[in-house]
Amino acid sequence: MESPYKGKTGLVRIRNAFVYSLAGLKAAYDCEDAFRQEVWLAAVLIPAAILLPVPAIGRALMIGSVLMVLIVELLNSAIEAAVDRIGLESHTLSKRAKDIGSAAVLIALLNVLVIWLSVILGAAL
Repeated sequence: MESPYKGKTGLVRIRNAFVYSLAGLKAAYDCEDAFRQEVWLAAVLIPAAILLPVPAIGRALMIGSVLMVLIVELLNSAIEAAVDRIGLESHTLSKRAKDIGSAAVLIALLNVLVIWLSVILGAAL
């Protein structure tokens, strides 16, 4: 059976998608410590990227890398919620799914480090 919400089109669908997205951001912020910490990190790093004397493309990469962490954390949180919904008992596939999601967040954070160091050191040369 298809979702009754899939029948919405046009501005109604766009409005609904926007409302659901805001609800998702609120849920992630309220329920996920890691997402909340990364939002606060973004609140520091994004203004820093805007203020640093770096080329525009470097600034875009710096901001984009920070936003990517938030995106990956949202996906990781969604995976964890879905796995927990299926069952809280220990299972190797549940652990694997959660570990892989966590690894994706780690790689996104390392990406921030590499991009920020590359841009800042490149601008200094």
